[in-house]
Amino acid sequence: MRILLWHVHGSWTDAFVRGRHEYLLPVLPEGGTWGLGRAGRNWPASVREVALAELDADSIDAVVLQRPEEAGEVRRVLRRRPGVDLPAVFVEHNTPKGDVPFTLHPLAEQREIPIVHVTHFNELFWDSGRAPTTVIEHGIADPGCLYTGELAELGVVVNEPVRRGRVTGTDLLPRFAAAAPLQVFGMGGGGLPASSGIPSPRLRVRGDLPTAELHRELARCRVYLHPLRWTSLGLALLEAMHLGMPVLALATTEAARAVPAEAGGISTSVEELLRCATLLVNDPEEARRRGKAAREAALERYGLDRFLADWDELLAGLGSRARHGSLERPGPVVPAPARERNAT
Repeated sequence: MRILLWHVHGSWTDAFVRGRHEYLLPVLPEGGTWGLGRAGRNWPASVREVALAELDADSIDAVVLQRPEEAGEVRRVLRRRPGVDLPAVFVEHNTPKGDVPFTLHPLAEQREIPIVHVTHFNELFWDSGRAPTTVIEHGIADPGCLYTGELAELGVVVNEPVRRGRVTGTDLLPRFAAAAPLQVFGMGGGGLPASSGIPSPRLRVRGDLPTAELHRELARCRVYLHPLRWTSLGLALLEAMHLGMPVLALATTEAARAVPAEAGGISTSVEELLRCATLLVNDPEEARRRGKAAREAALERYGLDRFLADWDELLAGLGSRARHGSLERPGPVVPAPARERNAT
C-alpha cells in the first residue's frame, strides 16, 4: 500500500515505517510541523518525501491522520474526504486534557474514520463517542541489550521539562537528585538547572542526541527514571526497557500496565521509588537482574513484529470501509451528549 502520513511523532513513526508498505511524508522547504519529511532520519528507502500539492490523490491507498487538522488539509489540497473518498484512520497518541472524565474526542461525532489508540489507557479515558475504536499498542525496533550501568546515576529522557513542569514530573527531580545524580536527555532542557535548583554535580543536561548515541549514553546509567505523571506511554521508557535498564516509574496512565514490578520499581509513592532508586544505584547486580526482567517484558509485549502485524491487519480492512461505509461497533451506539471539546 501507499500510505500518506505526516512526520509528527518521530519515535512512533520510526516503528511504523519499518513495515512492508510505501510511506509518503509531506515535506516543505521550511520544514516545520507540516513539512518535516524524513528530517534526516535513517529510515528505509520505502519512506519517501513528497510535496503534498503535487501528489496524485488517486495514487494513495490510505492516509494515517494524527492531528484533527490533517483531515481538513487532505480535503483542501487533495480534494478527498478522509474515510469517504480516501481510506483513513486516526492515531490518538495523547491522553485527554482538561476535564478528563468528560473530554470528548475531536473525532467522536463521526463514524467514517476509526480511532486507533496507542494504549488501552487512552481508549479508556477518551470519550470517543460514536467513532469506531481499537487499540494497537506500541512497537519498538529493538536497539539491543546495550546496558552497562557503569555510572551510578539515574537517566531521564523528557522533552521540554521546564515548560511542561508537573506533567512530566519535573518538580520531582530534585528529590531523586538527592538519591543519585541525574542525566537528563531530550529537547528543551537548557533551563532545567536554574528552574530546578539542582546543583551541577547532581545534574547533567545532555540535550537531544541522535537515537543511536542516546541509547548508548543512556545505557551507561545505572537506572532509568520515568517521572511523568500524565502521558500516554513514553516511548523512551519502552526503549530503556529494551536496552536492558531497570526502570523506576510512577504507576500512572499506561505505565502501570507496561512495567512489571520485577523490572525495577513502579508506585504512586515517591518515597517508595526513592528507596528503590537507592537500592539499585548501590547494588549493580540487582540493577542488572531487574534490567533483564525489564527487557524480557518489553520484548514480549512491545516487539516490532507484533506492532507491524497489527497495523497490516487494520490497513487491509480500510479499503472496504471507504467503499461500503463505516463499520460500527457491535451493538447499539448511543450518541454521546454534546460537550465542550478539548484540544489534544
